[in-house]
Amino acid sequence: MAERTILVTGGAGFIGANFVHALVELRPDWRIVNLDALTYAGNLENLTEVEGNPNYTFVHGDITSTDDVSKAFDACGDDAPVSVVHFAAESHVDRSIHWPLPSVQTNVIGTQVLLDEFRRRSAQRFLHVSTDEVYGALGEEGMFTEETPLAPNSPYSSSKAGSDLLVRAAVHTHDVDAVITRCSNNYGPYQFPEKLIPLMIANASEDKPLPVYGDGLYVRDWIYVRDHCEAILRVLEAGRKGEAYNVGGNNEYPNIEIVRRILSILGKPESLITYVKDRPGHDRRYAIDASKIRSELGWEPRFDFGTALPLTIEWYQTHSVWLQRVRSGEYRDYYARQYGS
Repeated sequence: MAERTILVTGGAGFIGANFVHALVELRPDWRIVNLDALTYAGNLENLTEVEGNPNYTFVHGDITSTDDVSKAFDACGDDAPVSVVHFAAESHVDRSIHWPLPSVQTNVIGTQVLLDEFRRRSAQRFLHVSTDEVYGALGEEGMFTEETPLAPNSPYSSSKAGSDLLVRAAVHTHDVDAVITRCSNNYGPYQFPEKLIPLMIANASEDKPLPVYGDGLYVRDWIYVRDHCEAILRVLEAGRKGEAYNVGGNNEYPNIEIVRRILSILGKPESLITYVKDRPGHDRRYAIDASKIRSELGWEPRFDFGTALPLTIEWYQTHSVWLQRVRSGEYRDYYARQYGS
């Protein structure tokens, strides 16, 4: 009998897949059910190492579908308490700017569908994985705390703020045991190569131009994905009902500094940097105050940027076939080969 069953939504994506790997390692007695729609960012090749695990089950489905969500809860069985860790989201800012509707449908409607089924099943705990982007932008000083008002500036972050508020409403209206995590920029294995760090690694490795928005001085707080996953697990197990917890890595860097570090590690010239037209409504700076999760739950990031960035670059170099299959789109055939549809 499983000690606990975790329904992970979006577990074939970047952070979700890393969380599944972490659970298999850190909580081997827990059962994991992974619900993923396998949109462009969902890649089952991220999970080949866990497919044979008897405690792991994959369900192909969309969180906006009541039937698919019900099917995923059915797959959890009734032999252990069920908790939900909700990663599934349309998360790319540029895509949301050009076509906002998918962000609203998945991030807002999908979250409510999950919450409704969660209540119907009398499940144990709902952990909603959000983003620091719901807070908007910072000036040169200050940091986001959990008390910072929500002031999102893109369709993506607005849809995530909407889903945060639906989770809050579920706690206060229906007494749902839910918690929210809001994290800074992640990097590490399995990240889709439209994001800054894997894109720069991939292009630099092939001596292609490295596109940098605007003046490159947009500042983000970077956290290694394994640290984020361990923070999520800590909040799942010990976070206080109804609370939000900021998760940050204490690594504030402007984008151009990240790009230069990658070029330096790879031994590539800075002449590969190409400044491109800025993104509309580009937030200048994000910075996370993670003192609450530190003081209440004892979580600390284990990886500093100087250690984890070279590890990330090494991972992409040793997984060049994975990267090539993602960039070519071949990875999307994996589901049909494995599941026959």
